[in-house]
Amino acid sequence: MLIGALASIAACVGPPGPPGFPGPQGPQGPQGQAGVNIVAEAFEVNVNFTAANNYLAAFDFQPPIFDSDVVLMFIRWETANGNTIWRALPQTVFFDEGTLVYNYDFSRVDFSVFLETTFEATLLGADWTANQRFRVVVVPADLSSRIDYNDYEGVVNMLGLSESDFVKLEARK
Repeated sequence: MLIGALASIAACVGPPGPPGFPGPQGPQGPQGQAGVNIVAEAFEVNVNFTAANNYLAAFDFQPPIFDSDVVLMFIRWETANGNTIWRALPQTVFFDEGTLVYNYDFSRVDFSVFLETTFEATLLGADWTANQRFRVVVVPADLSSRIDYNDYEGVVNMLGLSESDFVKLEARK
């Protein structure tokens, strides 16, 4: 009996409801302003650290970056199975003589990459000083809180960067 009552209630159909409110009348309104296109900048630099350049290389941002942008730098650490391994700076290496730190700094108009050592830097072999490759990524402030700065692959994927996006820069003389 309960099943019959439920079946008869479910089968009931009432009259159609009242019509809804009318939609907007007349022509479509004016086009809104275009949205902001947030684009990261990416650079690649090769550095030979020597006593002559005080184990430092400086580069210019052209045009200057925004005060709120974040600059990340990665060093090509090694190649494994044909894949380049990038490490975020600063990067510290321990030797019997002391420590070596690959480090960087930046402003709105430039950035530099440099070596810091607790021993005489002239003791470093060419493996540590010659033809060192770095990748620099300028992250717009709007995106900087959503990125793990230490994860190179995560950074380039989040920003939609490809190999061709890395602009080669020459050191300032």
